[in-house]
Amino acid sequence: MVKSIVSMLIAATLIVAGGVAERIYLNNTFDELTDTFTALEKRIDDGTCTKSQAAAAQEKWIKEKERLHVFIPHSEIKEVDLWVAECVAYVELKDYAEAADKVYVTLQLFKQIPKTFSVRIENLL
Repeated sequence: MVKSIVSMLIAATLIVAGGVAERIYLNNTFDELTDTFTALEKRIDDGTCTKSQAAAAQEKWIKEKERLHVFIPHSEIKEVDLWVAECVAYVELKDYAEAADKVYVTLQLFKQIPKTFSVRIENLL
C-alpha cells in the first residue's frame, strides 16, 4: 500500500515537473522567435529588409521547429511554415506591404501557440 502511494506521488511529481519544464522551454523558444521576427518586422516596415535577412529568420524558425515537433502539433508548425515562407517570398519580391502582413500573422501565431499549452480554464474544457 505504501509503495503504491509513493509510486503515485513520484509519478505525479514527474508529470508536474515535466509540464513545468515544457512550459519554460516553449516560452523561451517562442520569446526568442518573437525577438527575431520583431526585428525582421522593423526592417520590413523600414523597407530595408533583404532576402538574406528574411532567410536568416526563416532558418532560425526551421532550427527551432525541429525540436518543437516534440511538443506542438504538426499542423500548427505547418501553418507557421507557410506564413514564414510567404514572408520571405514577398521580401524577395520587395513587396514589403505583403511581407509586413505575413510577419504580423507569424508574430500573432508565436503569441497564441504557447497559450494553447498552458494550464488555463479554456484549455481544460
